[in-house]
Amino acid sequence: MPRNSNNSTKRKMDLGEDVSSMFGKRSKTNSNSTVNRSRTKGMEEAPTSFNQKKCIAWFRQYSTPNNADTIGPEGVEAFCRDLNVEPENIALLVLSWKMGAKQMGFFTLQEWLLGLTDLQCDSLAKLQGKLNYLHSLLLDSSNFKSIYRYAFDFSRDKDQRSLDVETAKAMLGLLLGRQWSLLNSFFQFLDQSRYRVLNKDQWCNVLEFSRAVDVDLKNYDVDGAWPVMLDEFVEWLKVTRGESNIQ
Repeated sequence: MPRNSNNSTKRKMDLGEDVSSMFGKRSKTNSNSTVNRSRTKGMEEAPTSFNQKKCIAWFRQYSTPNNADTIGPEGVEAFCRDLNVEPENIALLVLSWKMGAKQMGFFTLQEWLLGLTDLQCDSLAKLQGKLNYLHSLLLDSSNFKSIYRYAFDFSRDKDQRSLDVETAKAMLGLLLGRQWSLLNSFFQFLDQSRYRVLNKDQWCNVLEFSRAVDVDLKNYDVDGAWPVMLDEFVEWLKVTRGESNIQ
């Protein structure tokens, strides 16, 4: 999301910009040359073998001479474009998780090698072939929880312990948009509330709430160990629906 992690004001974008600037907005142009070269090398290298030197050379296509060991926001945008994947594709967040990337909009060489060695990808074509696999990792409940928790630290300003609410909404939309029917109601609650940031405990409990509490809220335990924010959300939603306040 951010173009410059030292300027927090640049991170106050709307939901679309938040997600888009994570991985770029452009479509694919011409990314077949590297793939074609790799396919004409003959039989000396098995198609599925991993070549670290080739992987590093691939990395250098997106880094700059003055910072050769880091891919910055413009390089990430180019990477997204070449991969021919929309910014909203959650596979890119999963890839960042695989890399252990610390800062949104940046990949270090060490992170790149960690993730792509694990995936055994040293070319664009190989990584494109892994996109369905990256999506499939989200089907495992344990993986999803790990990726969800990772997203909090990945997307927050590194000089802040909390996540600003607009960025939180963008990431929640990416992670829970297709599986939590109360998400839009939760966004409406946040918009009219006093909350301007979410801390990590609140963030993690939103996931647990989305899994545990029914849409009709009848199984919500007001005496449970939920953060006050979620108590307030349930009360607000009941009032909005014309039901009684929680007592």
